[in-house]
Amino acid sequence: MNTLSRRDFLRASTAAGLTAGAWAALKTSSAQTGAKPPKIRIGQIGTAHAHAAGKMDTLRHSDEFEVVGIVEPDPQRRAAVEKTQTYAGLPWVNERHLLNTPDLQAVAVETDVKDLVPTAARCIAAGKHVHLDKPAGESLAAFKRLLDDAARRKLTVQMGYMLRYNPAFQLCFQLVRDGSLGDVFSIDATMSKVIGAAERKPLLPYRGGGMFELGGHIIDPVINIMGRPTKVTACSRHCSPLDDGLADNQLAVLEYPKATVTVRVALVEIEGGARRQFVVCGTKGTFDIRPLEPPQARLALDAPRGGFKKGYQDVKFARGGGRYDGDFADLAKVIRGEKAFGFSASHDLAVEETLLLASGMPLD
Repeated sequence: MNTLSRRDFLRASTAAGLTAGAWAALKTSSAQTGAKPPKIRIGQIGTAHAHAAGKMDTLRHSDEFEVVGIVEPDPQRRAAVEKTQTYAGLPWVNERHLLNTPDLQAVAVETDVKDLVPTAARCIAAGKHVHLDKPAGESLAAFKRLLDDAARRKLTVQMGYMLRYNPAFQLCFQLVRDGSLGDVFSIDATMSKVIGAAERKPLLPYRGGGMFELGGHIIDPVINIMGRPTKVTACSRHCSPLDDGLADNQLAVLEYPKATVTVRVALVEIEGGARRQFVVCGTKGTFDIRPLEPPQARLALDAPRGGFKKGYQDVKFARGGGRYDGDFADLAKVIRGEKAFGFSASHDLAVEETLLLASGMPLD
């Protein structure tokens, strides 16, 4: 079973241009003077990804980062977004200029899906940490090359799976890790929504359909809890009246020696976002997250444990912060050398492999 506390995860490097000793000195100096450590200089490449604007809003409001440049090679897309509140006032530069910006330490890659991994590879080659949005392309081999290069250069690749730092999932991981749920024998995960023709069009070039687009968000925590499955069976259907052939009703079954996992993604479910769920069943209890955002959960236990009572009970989570705040707060600590990164290359490769198989796609 994979957990967030495993000690064999990749250790993140310090930021480009600053050694670990330099960061430690800056941290000590800041602690002695009461001053905050210097902001981490970061840029963003691409505005086409569905999460691009949200990531930029998070970075601009963060006390940890300084946005030093934004790259958008498509002039029409740039014209459409540069006057929005999200991007207003930022320096627009080309990729070469951004990657040569003095003391640039990290890049958020938010391009079209087909360009995500190649763009991230150039950032890693330039010595920058990367926040890489999902999914990690259609080639498992290309993604592995990216992670291998990052490891050689002691750089971090943080995948943009948006539920990693969700408080309900954090509690779920803890309950599994400390044995409160017993041995996990099933997980049922659903990540659906309803979209129209305009939103479906960008998905048409990708054979994996809605599962390829959304499934990674819930496969990531499955792998975190269960590890790599022994077998993945995919079932894909097109059921929309729109005659575009998009796989928009999909189910994958992940098999383990003593457990099964179902992952369902549909792009035709009315109010699908409100029914997104992640239900973990173990021999001592069940943890049911529904909806995923903002998180609500119910916990059932066979006996009082860890401050929770026997039987079913609602679990409340304080509302605060944005969807991506946890991602970038964690990345800042990793870059500064304050902690090890909590997701190994082997974990991310297992997620990508499982996602491709769940989407009915070949492994290269």
